[in-house]
Amino acid sequence: MPIKHVVTIITLLQGCYMRGTPARWVLFLHGVFTVPIKIMFIWLIVVSLFFVILFGFGLFGRQKGLTKSLKHVMGTVSNQQTDLSAVNALFVTAHPDDECMFFAPTIISLVHLNATVHLLCLSEGNYYNQGSLRKEEMLNSCAVLGIPGSKVSIIDHKNLPDDPIAQWSVSLVSSVISQHIKMNSINLVLTFDGQGVSGHANHTAIYKAASHLACTGQLPIECCLLSLETVGLIRKYLSLLELPLSWLLPSSLCCVTNSKGYRQAKTAMLCHRTQLLWFRYLYLVFSRYMFVNTFHIIPQGPKNLKMY
Repeated sequence: MPIKHVVTIITLLQGCYMRGTPARWVLFLHGVFTVPIKIMFIWLIVVSLFFVILFGFGLFGRQKGLTKSLKHVMGTVSNQQTDLSAVNALFVTAHPDDECMFFAPTIISLVHLNATVHLLCLSEGNYYNQGSLRKEEMLNSCAVLGIPGSKVSIIDHKNLPDDPIAQWSVSLVSSVISQHIKMNSINLVLTFDGQGVSGHANHTAIYKAASHLACTGQLPIECCLLSLETVGLIRKYLSLLELPLSWLLPSSLCCVTNSKGYRQAKTAMLCHRTQLLWFRYLYLVFSRYMFVNTFHIIPQGPKNLKMY
């Protein structure tokens, strides 16, 4: 089937979800496509309706399920029950716009659970000499997501440039993250995994630094580290159709947003006006990271272990 038809079908299915008018789209498509494409479309409709029904019912238990999962994840590290109002979460990102492009579903979920949410961004995004403007855009984005400006820290360090070929010092990044954790009594850290979602060197450097802190036992005993799962290219751009996979495949924590949360995430992304090239609009429609985040625990090693 031609790729343009696949794109059309996924876009229309998303329209069904966002507007709740599947019948209108079905009538519109009648007679437009050839028989094989109609059969494929009907199959997608059946699968999607089944998924939407599950998703609709799942919304009633989503908050309870997320609460249970989060308590389990944090209890795994601290060996004690955690009151979610006492969760002090820190998202560690590399550039302005990372917070809404990759972490929006989780930020929105944690804010909704009344957790305290901090954001540490390790550069101003000054690759095109727009650092001051991007900093302002990020503060506006965070306000939309529910993170107050007082909880947002943006690092401007000459050895941490916004550059896809720059090799950030693991020691320096580890030190910045560690200081921020101790200064704000953080007990939950969420950041990229070893592939950094997009493979950006600055993203993967943060994971290396977080892993270094974990394996050398330099974190408070009650602090839990989670890495955002990088998925393959096809899953990454399946939009809503990827959600069943995220639910079924194993992960330590799965955060799913609803239509209201998606609109909130999209509004946050639109705050980054300097980044709104044509492909960003496609990302808003097709990226699964606008709807769901899955995380894995970064295991911690013995406390105060020296690395030589």
